[in-house]
Formats: sequence, C-alpha cells, structure tokens
Amino acid sequence: MASFSREVILTSSPNQPITALDPLTGTIRARFSGSHTPRKGLTLVGDALIAASHVSATVSGFIRLYNRWTSNLVHCLPTPEPVASLVATPDGSYLFSGGLSGYVHALVLPSGDLLRSFRAHRQPVSCLTVNDDGSLLISGGDDGMIVVFPIIRLLDAASGDDDCAQLALCRFAAHDLSVTDVSSGPGGCNATMVSSSLDGTCKLWRITDGSHLRTVKFPCPMWCAVMEPTSSHIYAGGADGRVYAVPLVARRRRTPLDEADVTAWVAEQSGAVTALAMANGNQNLVSASEEGLITIWETKHGSIVRCFGHEGGSIGDLLVAGGGITGFRAARSGDEARPSPGGGFCKREKNRKITEAMEMDEWLSVVTIDKHRAVDMLETAIGSYERLLALLLREANRGINEEDARDVYRSTSV
Repeated sequence: MASFSREVILTSSPNQPITALDPLTGTIRARFSGSHTPRKGLTLVGDALIAASHVSATVSGFIRLYNRWTSNLVHCLPTPEPVASLVATPDGSYLFSGGLSGYVHALVLPSGDLLRSFRAHRQPVSCLTVNDDGSLLISGGDDGMIVVFPIIRLLDAASGDDDCAQLALCRFAAHDLSVTDVSSGPGGCNATMVSSSLDGTCKLWRITDGSHLRTVKFPCPMWCAVMEPTSSHIYAGGADGRVYAVPLVARRRRTPLDEADVTAWVAEQSGAVTALAMANGNQNLVSASEEGLITIWETKHGSIVRCFGHEGGSIGDLLVAGGGITGFRAARSGDEARPSPGGGFCKREKNRKITEAMEMDEWLSVVTIDKHRAVDMLETAIGSYERLLALLLREANRGINEEDARDVYRSTSV
C-alpha cells in the first residue's frame, strides 16, 4: 500500500466540529469548530477554504467558510433558507447550496453575495456534485429526480430566467425514493454517472441526456455511492453496514453483468455506511458509518487495511484531501485531479476561472459571427466574379461571331 502521508481525512457531524484525521494513525490533525454540519454539507473551496453548511436552532441558514491552513473561521455566509448539500466550482469562485425548499442557491465567493436562486426539485435537495471538468452541476433530490445544469448557464445572472426547464441540460425521474448520492466518472460532458437511493438501487446514467444504462439492486437502502475514477468499479454504501463493489467491465466468460458480480465487504460495524471516498491513488476506499467508525479498504481484494473510531460519533460526510492540511484537494465521489482519456479538460483548463471561460465564450461567439460574415462576403465575391466571367465570355463570343461574319462577307465579295 502506498503512503497516505500527503492525504488527510475530513469528517463532519451534526453535533461535533469538522475534524481532520491522519489516515495512517487516526490521530486528529486539526479541528474546525463552530459548525453542526448536516449530511453532504462539507466541501473544499479552491486552494484555501473549507465550506460547511450549518444547522442552527432557528430557521436561518448559514454556510461557514474556514481557512484550511489555520482552521480559523473566515466568513459566515447567510443563505435564503436552511441548506444542506454543498459543492464549489473547481476555481473556488462560486458555491452552490441545496435548500430544503428544493431551490439551489448560487453564491459568489469569497463575498458570499447571492448570484441567483433557482428551483431544481419539488422536495429538498439531497445531494450536489460537479463533473470532472467543472462544466456541469448535478443535483439529486428527495423527489427522486436528477437534474443536470450547465454551470456557465447558471452563472449568467443577466438572463433573469430561473425556470428549471430553461436552465437544465436534462431532468429525469431517477428513483422511486430519495436520491442519496450522485457521482460522475471521467470524460467531462461525455461521462457516465451513478446515483444511489433509499429505494435500494444504484443506477448508471449518461450524463448528457439522462439515458438509463444499468440498474443494480441491493438488499437494503443505499446511502452513498462513488465511481472509481477509471470507471472500472462503483462502490456503494448500504444501510446494512456493508460496502458493495460493483464491476463496470464484464468478465471475459460471463456477459452481460448481473447482480452475481456484486461483492459485499463486511466491516466491523453495525450502522449504515453514510459516506465513501477514494484515496491513495485509488488503491484504497475510505468509508464512514453512522456509528462513527472510519474504515480504510484495499480495493483490489476488498480487505480492511485499518479502522478507527471518530470521537464525535455519527459521521454525516467525509472527504479525502491530498496535500496535507495545506493545499489539499477534494476526492469525494471520485472527483480528484486526473487526466480524462475519454474527454474533459487538462488541469490548467479545469482551474481556469469561470469568468475567463465566459469571456472566452463571448469571444468565440464574435469569432463565429465574423467567420459567417467572411463566408457571406466570399460567396458574394464569388458570385460577382461568376457574373463578370459570364459577361466576358458573352462579349468574347460576340466578337468571334462578328469576325466570322466579316470573313464570310469578304469571301462572297471576292
């Protein structure tokens, strides 16, 4: 097993502070106090901040921003309503939060100004994620729906259109009960995504149009799922305390894939598996339980590497972040820095500011218009040259005919 020395495990809890743990020893490396964070309410923001949604005794909603180097509270951002699920754009310029009303609220960072709010679901937003190249926001809800939004369209506040049908790339009924997690694989807009649900299934979808690819049934409600970054496996956490490994590549002697290919990993815990994250170059999987137990698995054989308790009890969310406390990057739901052979952008493009991308889009639109104008001018010029050539040919033919007539006249006169 390779070294975990440049990674930390971040955990959040509804009744305990956010904790950074050493995966090698389980010792606490830092605490981020002051937040009571609901499920899916923890995310990394750029290279310097951690965002956590806060459950308060009032009906007010807050998001707390922490400095990851000092663990100090930097900002407390008010939200229009209580929010749970959070996700940030790769450059850390914008933060999306899912509300109890089914609305998603887009905030500008670090100011916390509300850019826009738009309805995504009829019931509370249960999970949010961004695909690997940072171009799409994926939202799951308690209504069983999944909605995919182009982020550049959401950031165009000047449009003033908050209609989900106009903003969404696709929207579809995914599950009979609440969607508990969504994870996308590599490939940018051409990727496959997996969803988990309390209806006891995980389903694979094509991200661009929501086409259903496969359903895997389990013996219990499923609380979380993560797609391995090479898209070879998905891992799902069940209410029965087991982690299920599902291969996405058919074996040579048995196709197509069926439920017989699903392997259950049994941990030393009795509570539901509430969160999963890939770690250590995808050689390991980290799981968290509602009983507060963190388990590190070897993905090749499904064996336990180590497990340790979380002093805060129940764990609502878990991240594995690279680079230590300084400069780490999120790896929840398989979203880590990696090349995308099937599509997507390079690292420089993934870190490009959204505003720069919008400016590039405007310039490309101008270039496209200029190109069309140039083509029209060229077609007009070609038409003019064709008419001029026809005129020259007509005059030349007329001259030839007159010369022939004179020759005939001379011959008859002689």
